[in-house]
Amino acid sequence: MIYSVLRWINGVALHWFYRDIRIAGRERIPMGGPLLIAANQQNALVDSLIVAWVVPRRIAMTAKATLTENPLTALLFRILGVVPLRRVSDETGKANGASPDRSRNTEAFREILNLLEQHRAVLIFPEGKSHNEVGLEPLKTGLARLALRARDERSIEGVTILPLGLVFEDKGVPGTVVGAHVGEPIQMDSWPSKDHVALTEEIARRLRSVSEAAVLPLAKEVRVRERKDSLREGLITLAALWGRFTHQFPVRIARSIAVKRSTDADQPAMLTIVIGIGFVLLTYAIHLAIVGMLVHSFWIGCLYLAGLLSGAYWAAFERHPRRY
Repeated sequence: MIYSVLRWINGVALHWFYRDIRIAGRERIPMGGPLLIAANQQNALVDSLIVAWVVPRRIAMTAKATLTENPLTALLFRILGVVPLRRVSDETGKANGASPDRSRNTEAFREILNLLEQHRAVLIFPEGKSHNEVGLEPLKTGLARLALRARDERSIEGVTILPLGLVFEDKGVPGTVVGAHVGEPIQMDSWPSKDHVALTEEIARRLRSVSEAAVLPLAKEVRVRERKDSLREGLITLAALWGRFTHQFPVRIARSIAVKRSTDADQPAMLTIVIGIGFVLLTYAIHLAIVGMLVHSFWIGCLYLAGLLSGAYWAAFERHPRRY
């Protein structure tokens, strides 16, 4: 329930910055079974939010362990079930050049394998870092090792590796488009090799084909609706107008602050979402306070809040063929 609510908020908030998120190959996403999602990473934490919106099933995310040094982030990770992974560079920096601890991710790998046994989906960024390069960085071998251990040591059947490539029109510019290409999955039950290097190379090949070698998917045409839906479409239009009226001001301010404060192209989208949620909640509080003073009714206040939330949703998705 909490994940569904957060995913709903996530989808709306992403569209405060990006005009559209287009998906190609959605039919390749397995709706059940143990799944390892291999995605490229060019936009830091925003990439995780986009994948969570694109994949219509609950996913467990991985993130660099250094983020848990912030107590608030650590608490949020525990609530959301994020698995922290420690990079070699993190260990080297702390050990003043000493050899990294090879067992640093033992507990994290165990947790991921447990999730796969439960037929869950896990998101991993095999490049191991976010970057601004167009091409795919060399992949770490951790994802391949996990897939092989799941099959050979845990005897987990049906493990699938799903390449998911993210392509940005311009990731740091508001109103641009994001493309998500779902690649050809790797079925571990039929994968012939036990060599993690060969598997990593195959993951890289398939991920490269849907990231650096891909372009933005074309916008889908919205079919002309039948006359019997005219009332529904009219209500949607009104809800979207209300949503733009009540949300445009705080979102524009959030965008402006985010762009001005950003020192890297990774930051504007994430800052817009964080600042935008804060401003929107503040405006909700002001709206509800005014309504409370005028009508003194708890239930009318609840209906008004529902209207604000409905407006936020349709303002984001009125013109998009794909809806939540």
